[in-house]
Amino acid sequence: MEEQSRILIVEDDLDVAEMLEAYFRVQGYNVSVANWGEDAVKACQPEPPDLIILDIRLPDIDGYEVARRLRSNRRTDNIPIIFLTEKRTRADRLQGLELGADDYITKPFDIQELRLRVRNSLQRSSQDVINNPITGFPEGALLDERLKECLTRKDWVILSVSLVNLDLFRNAYGFVASDDVLRAVSLMIHNAVRNLGNPSDFIGHLTSTQFIVIVDFSIVDELSDRIRLRVEQSFDYFYPLKDRDTVKDPTKKLALKLGSVSPKQGPFQALEKLKAAVLQHG
Repeated sequence: MEEQSRILIVEDDLDVAEMLEAYFRVQGYNVSVANWGEDAVKACQPEPPDLIILDIRLPDIDGYEVARRLRSNRRTDNIPIIFLTEKRTRADRLQGLELGADDYITKPFDIQELRLRVRNSLQRSSQDVINNPITGFPEGALLDERLKECLTRKDWVILSVSLVNLDLFRNAYGFVASDDVLRAVSLMIHNAVRNLGNPSDFIGHLTSTQFIVIVDFSIVDELSDRIRLRVEQSFDYFYPLKDRDTVKDPTKKLALKLGSVSPKQGPFQALEKLKAAVLQHG
């Protein structure tokens, strides 16, 4: 941890803001607080912070607008942003991720999980890390680079592999257990691609729970079936033995969603259009 890393906390709940400020100061960070969206944007201008913890519901402009303004300013467009919010729907998550948020944590939150995600975001930013710290798969700039290559070629298909309900699993069993799920699933995807594909195939992260695999048309169906079979067979083993028969609601259990995007669904003339199409299928 960089002891002098500067964190801006944007939170209108004064009790939460005070708690976060005190906690991260004890952790050795230089912390400032803004309770309004406009104040947050202004606070980033003289000397941008190293990271922003950003609530979405604010008294004036919302967190989405704050992020949008920061991302449109060359001076602040690379500041890591972690959304901290009560909004839980998939649409809310996608909106935050489309604005370039580094992470998205819902309230009530685990302060230890938030601390680790702050640390990981700062490490990625300061070291220009381009791999996901949990799975080791490329994300961010390297992912964008590979997706841009697809815009000029016709011989590809993007297989989207998304973990569903990982947030519910994390809430029940903790972030260490959920990270173990991500690592295990990433290994199964890697092994399937290694066995069926070729060295030029690409595996990366579009979001923390959505993997993408760029492969040739000829193997996508077999690869999809192989990944689905291996991953879905493993889901029960991620739960403690005592809970394997109690989590019966299929809408709350770990699940897998697969989809694909190819040039036939285009043409895709811009990176953001392609990423939006992949997000939609994930």
